[in-house]
Amino acid sequence: MSGFTWHGGRLAEARALYGGEDWLDLSTGISPLVWPGVEQIALDWRALPEPDDLTALEAAAAAHFGVEPDHVCTVPGSEMGLRLVGRMLAMPARWLVPSYRTHGEVFADGAPVEHWDGAAEPIALLLANPNNPDGRMITPERLQQWLAALEQAGGWLVIDEAYADAAPSCSLAREVGDRRRLILLRSFGKFFGLAGVRLGFLVGPRAIVAQARRMMGEWPVSAAALGFGRAAYRDREWIAKARGSLDERATELDAVLARHGLDARGNCPLFRLVEVEDGFCLFDRLAQRAILTRPFEENHRWLRLGLPGDEAALTRLDRALANG
Repeated sequence: MSGFTWHGGRLAEARALYGGEDWLDLSTGISPLVWPGVEQIALDWRALPEPDDLTALEAAAAAHFGVEPDHVCTVPGSEMGLRLVGRMLAMPARWLVPSYRTHGEVFADGAPVEHWDGAAEPIALLLANPNNPDGRMITPERLQQWLAALEQAGGWLVIDEAYADAAPSCSLAREVGDRRRLILLRSFGKFFGLAGVRLGFLVGPRAIVAQARRMMGEWPVSAAALGFGRAAYRDREWIAKARGSLDERATELDAVLARHGLDARGNCPLFRLVEVEDGFCLFDRLAQRAILTRPFEENHRWLRLGLPGDEAALTRLDRALANG
């Protein structure tokens, strides 16, 4: 069970343990709505990525986030950006839990906290917004108060906004600036359904961005990441439709879970957390029906379910929950 509690995915492991081929993977928070333009982009795998393509990608991403391009550094996934931040700040830290396991590995000197009271401390405060796995969202107003307190004490606010594309109102991107001690991490793959591209961004003051660019080098991501990301971020019509569709599907998932006595937690439309008597038992019950979900070692009562991609997938989950 330990492998399944570490992170989502691991379909090969599930097949080996439970058998079957036709699996429904609800173990991740990756959008089931895949950006459709990926099949139309031609890539020249013989050539090195061009600097102009990187510049164009960062301009497209910056416009999407609502910041200037020179506040954006491309990284091969938001997790890599977090690890860069830990090295660059090199200061005592606190990170809000529950959250990603990676957050506990970012800073060498720090401790997890379940709550933070907004004290003026010379620390780096790291949190995810929307949060994973419980979908908690902290309002921008509250985050601005925390940022002001941290800045007063010489600290930093670091926000993992990997899921913010699906819930843009929670983003603090508009507060990014050279005089702000604020760093954001953004993910491409989760919202656009292309996690395998391994593309993310560090967003922050120009000095931090310049330092991160030096650390990443001339070719931080592949030609595919440059091509897919640039075109996808410019596809505003699809982005708007996807957000609406994700909200509708999340509402439908909530209704199915409620019908089976499961109270869904969280406001991020890409996943829901439920609390039951035995999360491992429910995980196993669904896995016996070739549906992969995400259990948690730190809390055996939790189970996270990703968003089913269509009506057939939702119906399959509904039937599996009914046949308990």
